[in-house]
Amino acid sequence: MALALDRIDVMTIIGFPVLAAASVSAALEGIVVAALVGGFALSLSTWRLYGGRPWEALAWVGAAVAVVITPGTLGIVAFLVLLLVGLGLLFGGRLGLLPTIWNRDGTVTSDESIDG
Repeated sequence: MALALDRIDVMTIIGFPVLAAASVSAALEGIVVAALVGGFALSLSTWRLYGGRPWEALAWVGAAVAVVITPGTLGIVAFLVLLLVGLGLLFGGRLGLLPTIWNRDGTVTSDESIDG
């Protein structure tokens, strides 16, 4: 079973560690880091929803909300848990364990035909 990663998947896998490294090395304020990570997660959720993967989109929205809304340690723990859930859903979808609900190009992804 091979993973079929697209460019958004690669951005997801690389983006979060890059943001974490940038926030540590640049010594940014907590609110700036939260805004950057929250914006990145919301951007990912939009592309995942548009790509027919609402499971991942919900995880990324939850991560964005957790990091921006919930302050302190609880917010960080919730963000990390939702980040792991999102990455698990990403890999689960690419391994064929989760269905693609719809596609941008309008092709049918299930075994059933449109006419029944």
